[in-house]
Order: sequence, then structure tokens, then C-alpha cells
Amino acid sequence: MKAIILNENFKLEDAEIEKPGLKDHEVLIRIKASGFNPIDYQMIENELERKLIFSPILGREISGIIVEKGKDAHQFNIGDEVYCGSGSMGSNGSYAEYIAVPEAIVAFKPENISFEQAAAIPSAGLTALQTFKRLKLNTSDTILVTGAAGGVGSFVIKYLLAQDFPNIVATVGSEENRKILLEMGLKDHQIINYKEENLAANLLKANNHQFFDVGIDLVGNYMSEVTADVLKINGAYADVTALITKDAHETLFNKGTVIMNISNYSYTMSKDYQYYKGNLEEISRLIENGIIRPPHYRTIGNLSLETVLKAHSILKNNQTQGHKLVMKHE
Repeated sequence: MKAIILNENFKLEDAEIEKPGLKDHEVLIRIKASGFNPIDYQMIENELERKLIFSPILGREISGIIVEKGKDAHQFNIGDEVYCGSGSMGSNGSYAEYIAVPEAIVAFKPENISFEQAAAIPSAGLTALQTFKRLKLNTSDTILVTGAAGGVGSFVIKYLLAQDFPNIVATVGSEENRKILLEMGLKDHQIINYKEENLAANLLKANNHQFFDVGIDLVGNYMSEVTADVLKINGAYADVTALITKDAHETLFNKGTVIMNISNYSYTMSKDYQYYKGNLEEISRLIENGIIRPPHYRTIGNLSLETVLKAHSILKNNQTQGHKLVMKHE
């Protein structure tokens, strides 16, 4: 099969390799579309993320069609349209024509969306839903969401609005991203451009000059410090990036903040496959019932080294403009 692989020098290249074999409880999926994530290029460049590499084929979210089943795989039929976040649980990553995965992590693709839209969901959707559930939010909570127009952020905003949370303030970095959040249902006064001066003061003003109960930080670094500054004593901080600074951590500690680390990979470690299937099934129901809309996405190209390199460059330079990047597999 055709694949884009990471060679021994940590450079990506085109390759033709064997189609993966099947274990008893696995299904073989012909990939129709796959999504890109920042961790894809970070695995190539950063030592910490490099430890997560399990296959020379990168990529971790797919949609496609089941073409083969292991002898103990009974939940799906040949031809079923499905999607999943494979992480390190599949035979290889998603930059390939086929992937074998445990059927226990696979869910039916929402019937009313395309393969490209479905491939844009798993990582961001699962992360956002985990954040929403673990925080155990009350509708009276005042909530700050940084990087709200990104993949995870847009899902978080959709979940909050679907549950009628009124006290949301979100940060964006462009007028285009502001428009995306307005289309979702936020009001203009709830959206703050993080590039403007006096960011912390602007955020507090948008929150009726009150400190926030909850900060959902999807940016990290400098934004983790701003988020820490505008949180109330004994508030809650959801860390989705692992990019919290030393100063932010000190501020959060001094404020007695509950710090919640959000990671989909922990469920891989414990082989809690129901986390993946169950939550993807919930997302499918939300989309099919019109409660939330599928993400904005941008198709970069077909399965090729050129497409992968282009997508990595866009992610690295923060040029997604609020769109999930997707690759078609034909």
C-alpha cells in the first residue's frame, strides 16, 4: 500500500509497504480521509512527543470503509462507513491507504456528513468532550476559553452553547476567527482578540469585571499566564496543551487552583477502548440530531508527501484560520 513514512533520519518520504495484517478483534479500514494534528510535526521535531512514535507512519484520526474483519470482530459489516482516533492503537498511522485497528475503538460515521468532515472530528472532539465532562461545570460558572476557534476550542464552544451556558468569554487572533465564533452563537462582547493591548483587563471587562471560575487553556505559554491571572481563588484550570509556564504554574498554585490535565493518550495506556468508541458515538448522535455542527475543515490535498509537508507547515506556522486540516485518500 502507499504510505508516507518517517525514515531513520526523521525525514518524511513516500513508500510502498505491505498492507497490515489483522488480529482477531481488529477490522481493516480503507482510509477515505485523515486529519492532521500539531503532534504530527511535533513528533518529528520534539524529544517529548517523539517518545509517542509507535510506527514510522504518522497520523492519528481517520474515516473510511471496513474492508476486512478479524475472526472475532463482529460489531461491523464489510462496507460500513466508520471513523476513529487510532492513536497508537492501530497497526500504523493514518498517512496510508489502510489501517488495522481494534473494532472496540471504532464508531459509525455520522450519516449526515462527509468522510472529510468525519476525519476532522476524533482528536478535537474527544478532547473537548473529555474537558467538558471532567470539569463538571455549572451553568452559572464563568468560563474563559483560549484559542476558541481552533479544533478543540470550537468543539468546546459548541458543547457549552448546546447546554445553554451563558457566561462564556473566548479569545481569538483574527477577524475571520471572530466571525467563526459569531456563527456558532457567541455574541460580539464575548469574543476578545488576544493581540490587543491590556488583554487581561479586556477579559475581565468582558466578564463584568469579575475573575473567572474556570479557564480552559488551549494555547499555553504566555496565554497560560494570562489565564492564571484572571482566574478566581480556588478556580479551575484545564490544561490541554502541557505548555503551561513556570510563572503560570506558580500563580495557579498560589491561588489554590484545581489544575486538570486533559489527555486522550491516558486512555490508550489503560486500553480503555470504550472511552473512544462511546464518546465518538455520542458525538455522532449530537451531529446527526443537529445539536452541534461538524467542524470547519480544509482539504489540503490527496495522500502524498507534498500534502503532508504542506499540512505540517500550516500547523507549525499557526495558519489554519480556524479550519481543521484534512487529507483525502483516493
